[in-house]
Amino acid sequence: MNEDDKLHEEAEEIRQETAAEAPELAEHDRLAELERQLEEAHSKALYAAAETQNVRRRLEQEKTSAAAYAATGFARDMLAIKDHLDRALAAVSDELRADQTAANFLAGIEATARELEAAFTRNGVTRVESKGARLDPHKHQAMVEIPTGDAEPGTIIEEMQAGYMLKDRLLRPALVGVAKAAD
Repeated sequence: MNEDDKLHEEAEEIRQETAAEAPELAEHDRLAELERQLEEAHSKALYAAAETQNVRRRLEQEKTSAAAYAATGFARDMLAIKDHLDRALAAVSDELRADQTAANFLAGIEATARELEAAFTRNGVTRVESKGARLDPHKHQAMVEIPTGDAEPGTIIEEMQAGYMLKDRLLRPALVGVAKAAD
């Protein structure tokens, strides 16, 4: 055998070894590809499960919020009735209160006002504190500035209409007069 024959023989042996290893390499590549696809599918499944959980949690929060604040429109309507009752009671003079017939009538109106206030309390409707407090634009609506030296500027010194909250949401802002520095 000459040198060329030896080289051809060695090359043939290398080809045969490579051919024998090729299916193993191809199988390894296929296995790596399948593992990558499995990891990708696993990642997508985890993402979908997390998204489903987020949607479920969001819907639960919306359901709770809807139940808690379902009475908002009704409560606003009832505030108008409360305002009318309060104005009616404020307009009654001491002379009229002294009259027995009128006093009985007024007792009924006062009982109605108390019952309405109790219903508000049971349902989380509370009055916004105003007089003497600092103006809070999230709870108060300034209607007028009143020059005075008795109160610090920005302090509420007059309440024209009471404001109300339903739990932590504003139903209606308080209409107020705010102190300003005297000229």
